[in-house]
Amino acid sequence: MRRFLLLTVLALSGCGDNGPPPNQTKIKVTSTEQQQLHKLDAFNLAIGLKHAIYDAGYTCKRVTDAGFVGEWKNLDMWAAHCVYDKGTPRDWAIFAGPDGSAQVRDCADIKTGNAQLSADQKLPECVIKQRPKGSFTNFK
Repeated sequence: MRRFLLLTVLALSGCGDNGPPPNQTKIKVTSTEQQQLHKLDAFNLAIGLKHAIYDAGYTCKRVTDAGFVGEWKNLDMWAAHCVYDKGTPRDWAIFAGPDGSAQVRDCADIKTGNAQLSADQKLPECVIKQRPKGSFTNFK
């Protein structure tokens, strides 16, 4: 019985220590797709983000503004403002992953958020911090 209690105490003594080891270096993995998005001019960035929006099953008639929002976990976050012939304009968040994937979310959903999420789970607002060079409407 004593041996059983001792083994139980020893087994449970490691529980709850889920933190990373001290002085652990974080490594950011990026894809060539992520790097290429940063190099595009406004017109070509609009084309790339519009493709991601359509591939996710949404629509975007015309991108009139877009740019880099920032990093969230291992994803690069981009925002695109889409206008339509009929209907309300929409802002989309496009998350580019290190595996070349893209995830798309409506910025209105991100803004309302989820009160049950912790701070590290909440997505950043769709505020463009870095715009590309050039024009979104004129091809030159």
